Amino acid sequence: MINWEKKFLRDINIYIPILVFMLIIIGLVAISSAVEINNKEIDSYKFLQKQAISIFIGLIIIMIIQLFDYRIFLDYSLVIYVSTSFILLLILIIGKTVSGGTRWLLLGPLNFQPSEVAKIMVIIVLATILSDEKDKLGYLIGFFKPVIIISLPFILILLQNDLGTSLVLIFVFIIMLYIAGGNSRYISIIVFGGLSIVIFVVWAHLHFGTTLFFLKDYQIDRLIAFINPSVDPHGIGYNIIQSKIALGSGRLFGKGLFAGTQNQLNFLPAKHTDFIFSVIGEEFGFIGITLVILLYLLLFWQFIKVAEEARDFTGKLIVIGITAMFLFHVLENIGMTMGVMPITGIPLPFISYGGSSMVTSLSAIGLVLNVNMRKKKILF
Repeated sequence: MINWEKKFLRDINIYIPILVFMLIIIGLVAISSAVEINNKEIDSYKFLQKQAISIFIGLIIIMIIQLFDYRIFLDYSLVIYVSTSFILLLILIIGKTVSGGTRWLLLGPLNFQPSEVAKIMVIIVLATILSDEKDKLGYLIGFFKPVIIISLPFILILLQNDLGTSLVLIFVFIIMLYIAGGNSRYISIIVFGGLSIVIFVVWAHLHFGTTLFFLKDYQIDRLIAFINPSVDPHGIGYNIIQSKIALGSGRLFGKGLFAGTQNQLNFLPAKHTDFIFSVIGEEFGFIGITLVILLYLLLFWQFIKVAEEARDFTGKLIVIGITAMFLFHVLENIGMTMGVMPITGIPLPFISYGGSSMVTSLSAIGLVLNVNMRKKKILF
């Protein structure tokens, strides 16, 4: 009988779980401050308890994933795609609406966001399709099947008013398509063409009042606030302004844990979720946010190493897709707290409060480790 544990420890990239663990610890500390854990009048411990439960569930999923060769998931990519699309469609019918978005599924006392898990499922399906079609991707006809595959979940998630996750899917798709060998000229046309259309439609709305059918009023307000937050500093521009104040006031070393005024006096909105990075910046300063960014960069570097060592091209694409997913989250979340990206409500991986995000992020790590473990021809 082969000692599975020894082989696991020998072949696993140990730096990945270490870096993830460090980010989670930073997140728990920041959430403790954001939910005012020292305030006895508020039941703040429930946030940490729920986050701890999500972490535990995520760790269990990581271990379960390691029991299967990742190529098994590829064999069932069609089932995964149909099931994911069906669930996303079902959410539009029976889903719970929160903050303008119908994207939540009630599971007893828990709220779960299926679109989070859908990102990983789409990555698996795209990796399979792009591997099969890689010889055709140098031609325009080769783009047809991958575009069709990504379009359905993209539209269904967009209909849930979840613009952030929809943008994640597009970013992941573009990166995976490029790595798979897609014609750079066609990819550039798609990207710049799409951006040009969006910019023109938004410009037409701002100047001529045309309809933005793909954006809700609150999403339009966020876009306006991104362009010029001072247009309504006490309304739509409030979040960005307060976030920038919090980050700037932290200076080099920060004000100290539980000592951030923007945070503790509740000037900072959504401080345990969307703007958790601002809490870190205010209380731990430039040193703190530099450490967080450095940990993410090291994590991405390890992902790239795993992708380069992957046993097959499909495994490589899976890791690249997951890397792109995390990269977009980090860039968008940190960017929106600084006012250089529009607010989309995308969480900061492993740090922001949120069960669905944590479970999905840890599941993605499990998939990366699975590819890493099976980089050799024979494992068992």
